[in-house]
Amino acid sequence: MNPRKEYHAPMHTAEHILNQTMVRKFGIERSFSNHIERKKSKCDYHFDRDITIEEIADIEERINQVIEMNLPVTEEFIDINDARSKFNLIRLPKDAGDRIRIVRVGDYDACPCSGNHVKNTREIGKFKIISTSFNDNVLRARFKLLDKEDKKG
Repeated sequence: MNPRKEYHAPMHTAEHILNQTMVRKFGIERSFSNHIERKKSKCDYHFDRDITIEEIADIEERINQVIEMNLPVTEEFIDINDARSKFNLIRLPKDAGDRIRIVRVGDYDACPCSGNHVKNTREIGKFKIISTSFNDNVLRARFKLLDKEDKKG
């Protein structure tokens, strides 16, 4: 899974936390599509409806709590056969090789990844969902990270 994708590290780690939060809250799979940028990003999920304002607030609160925990973000390389029994490898490139990189956000999340990440969650800043939309069983969540002087959102 090299070379590493040059995603904006804080936003990319926030995307991992969002994915795990969606898995835990709604029992769905991680996003099947995403676009990670410095200013704003999006994740698409197979879902049956749009989410409510209350659900958005709960997701933001959960994610910001994880960020504030100052969790270490680490990597390990594992045998691909071990990974098959633990992770969904559908997005893994065919030429990934025999060992793949797993990125862990403390004990909150772990998944195969080739992108850049922060060293701990406090480097991320404040997470904010800026909009959601729902069409053809796809929930799209658009989000950004607030600057330190902009944390009230």
